[in-house]
Amino acid sequence: MKQTITLAGFKYVCPLLFALIGLSNSSSAQIAVNAPKELPGKGLKQFDFFYAGEAKARNMYIIKNGKIAWSYIDTTGRGEISDAVMQTNGNILFAHQFGVTLINKDKKVLWKYDAPEGFETHTAQPIGKEHVVFVQNGNPAKVFVMNIKTNKVVKEFVIPFKSGTHGQIRHARLTKEGTLLVAHMDLAIVNEYDFDGKILSSIDVPSVWSAVQLPSGNLLVASNQRFVKELNRKGEVVWEYLLDDVKDYKLTNPQIAMRLPNGNTLINNWFNQWDSKAVAGNEAVQAVEVTPDKKIVWALRSWNAPVNLGPSTTFQLLNDPNRITEHVHFGSIK
Repeated sequence: MKQTITLAGFKYVCPLLFALIGLSNSSSAQIAVNAPKELPGKGLKQFDFFYAGEAKARNMYIIKNGKIAWSYIDTTGRGEISDAVMQTNGNILFAHQFGVTLINKDKKVLWKYDAPEGFETHTAQPIGKEHVVFVQNGNPAKVFVMNIKTNKVVKEFVIPFKSGTHGQIRHARLTKEGTLLVAHMDLAIVNEYDFDGKILSSIDVPSVWSAVQLPSGNLLVASNQRFVKELNRKGEVVWEYLLDDVKDYKLTNPQIAMRLPNGNTLINNWFNQWDSKAVAGNEAVQAVEVTPDKKIVWALRSWNAPVNLGPSTTFQLLNDPNRITEHVHFGSIK
């Protein structure tokens, strides 16, 4: 009688061979560890902060004493929140791919801008109580300053761009001198513009996602090429944090970085919901606090109820005396 060995039986007899040829079952597959099981710091109680993330859902949160004190859950809109700023009066301005919206703490819409068909908006910042500056991706890419009381454009100018609307610009911030830093992700540069659109300086930063000015005048930049660097105005590296060199943590997508009052640097670690699926119990950390000598002293991982924050893009510490909200100016607009 001819004997047949089934695939299941062969697998039981020789699991090593199946592992070698890639036929082992999913339960025995090795999954890369994203972070240590025990994280440094106090978790959600480390800071009181405002939080939003570039995700399939448009959610924003205020965390106080380790709990959700306020949330905004948009179930009817479309697009993704790439940038958000909480003002001192509690109002929140956020860019959500296809427009910019200002809401108050009661979630009432105070002002809204809808991007034209074929254009996108991923970054915005309030100026005082009456103006907003934002960048609109598209052909052409433009900087706009709008008076939100009259809903009129008071300034606009074209900025350099490549084709491919979605990947052009994700972040722009005003400086203490009243100029605008634009992180041109598509062009791999950070340009500084005056109010008339003149380029005052330009620094090469590959795949740059964000750039902010530090009190020293240096720039703190984050890149999709998995690094955060402090650069002087000549583009020279003052400090750098290379994510591929970090032990025990899988940090893949830094989008924003901020220098804390204690001299440490807070870096977000964005999780791409479109390309990846989170593994329960092995979720990526959403942010880390790093000392000048590159030691991680705090890491945030909060993916489950009662505080499921989702992917991280925007962090704003509520008790940071250096945080810049609407108390800025762009040229003579303030």
